[in-house]
Amino acid sequence: MFSARLTIDPRFAIGDVSRRLFGSFVEHLGRCVYDGLYEPGHETADAFGFRGDVVELVRELGVSTVRYPGGNFVSGYKWEDGVGPRDARPRRLELAWHSTETNQVGLHEFATWTELVGAELMLAVNLGTRGVAEALDLAEYALVPGGTDLSEQRRANGHDEPFAVRMWCLGNEMDGPWQLGYLTPDAYGTKASQTAKALRQLDPTLELVACGSSNSSMPTFGEWERVVLGHTYDDVDFISCHAYYQERDGDTAAFLASAVNMDHFIETVVATADHVGALTRSPKKMAVSFDEWNVWYQDRFESTDKISGIDNWPVAPRLLEDQYTTVDAVVVGNLLISLLKHADRVKAASLAQLVNVIAPIMTEPGGPAWRQTIFFPFATTSRLAQGTALDVRLEAPTYETEAYGSVPLIDAVATHDADSATTSLFLVNRSLDDEAEIVVDVSGLGDVSARSAQSLYDEDLRAANTLADQNRVSLRPTPTAAIEDGRLRLVLPPVSWTAVELA
Repeated sequence: MFSARLTIDPRFAIGDVSRRLFGSFVEHLGRCVYDGLYEPGHETADAFGFRGDVVELVRELGVSTVRYPGGNFVSGYKWEDGVGPRDARPRRLELAWHSTETNQVGLHEFATWTELVGAELMLAVNLGTRGVAEALDLAEYALVPGGTDLSEQRRANGHDEPFAVRMWCLGNEMDGPWQLGYLTPDAYGTKASQTAKALRQLDPTLELVACGSSNSSMPTFGEWERVVLGHTYDDVDFISCHAYYQERDGDTAAFLASAVNMDHFIETVVATADHVGALTRSPKKMAVSFDEWNVWYQDRFESTDKISGIDNWPVAPRLLEDQYTTVDAVVVGNLLISLLKHADRVKAASLAQLVNVIAPIMTEPGGPAWRQTIFFPFATTSRLAQGTALDVRLEAPTYETEAYGSVPLIDAVATHDADSATTSLFLVNRSLDDEAEIVVDVSGLGDVSARSAQSLYDEDLRAANTLADQNRVSLRPTPTAAIEDGRLRLVLPPVSWTAVELA
């Protein structure tokens, strides 16, 4: 056993926690939409064809926003294909994932679904194969109350009132060679600026997201953000970040430190944005939308799942259906800690994705839906993280990793909600072998008690929740949590994620 100490004090404020930090992402990819959230023949399906069991799990997950419809998919998407009578909608070749898109779910259906789950719809527009005119058409269709051709088409298609869409993503991963219509940073920055200015002429209150680099390993990273923001700084509200993590070569210790990379990624993008803001003499602080993040074993897709062939375009194939383990869930919990640690600048985030495709929720056609291991830290953090994120002034021993150098064995963050007088503490023990004795100075909170304490861990780091065993891994009570003389003490198992609620 080793020891770590930290302090929770409302004076150590980082920034307000935006509810949009707990967003997710639905793309027309694999079985995310079809056989995932939409399966008309399922016994729980409603009149719209949406699976009721999935709706209940999404509500439990606590998803606040949902980015839609992509992702790589959006760069070849014609939004008009997904509106109007279903029997008249075209079937299209979907080039991003080499599938057939039936267009049975489009803007109207998905907006209905987000209302069912109580989430905000966040729309991405196609700036790959399309541009300013098509984005304006979509915005007119979606946002104008009536009296124009496109707004009246929406009303005729069954949605009398405008759709409640405030956040708009200006394309997706536009520096990626895999992206239809990918661009240089100057070309994308010009296109994004033109699109943003046009959208603001229609509605100046829209919140707009410019594409950051596809990931921090891209050769364009850093320079892309600088150039793009040079074009768009006064036009947009957010710059996006995307990051996926996986265990490589059996190096579990480095995988458990993935949040170190996320921390550095966010801080680099913020520094670049602030540099551009200083050059442009702008009083605005650019926010970050971390609108794709998760554990994703991309090597498996490249080696086993990738579809090819001019005569092979399946509908809703099984793609990217990663089965998440205990260690994956601990890493996801730690990535949530990183997002909270940067709550002053990260104002939106989307766990990618939501159902079946690298997802916290899995379904079987005609069968059950169940929670993957990563469901639990997300749902718990979404429920407990309220108010203001706090720096906890952590003191912990370190360990060495090949990927990230010296890394603390413990990572932690807290949130404090003055209105409800509740404080939440989130911790990760990255040690593969040792328990951690944690001592937390909570005297700055006054007279508090531990309302709840739960941990996710398992003696088998590769344990997972599957169709055959849907409840193998879940949260467990943390019986060691106790407060005495202004000190919270608890013991964290090796490779564990823990949440404590104080009141």
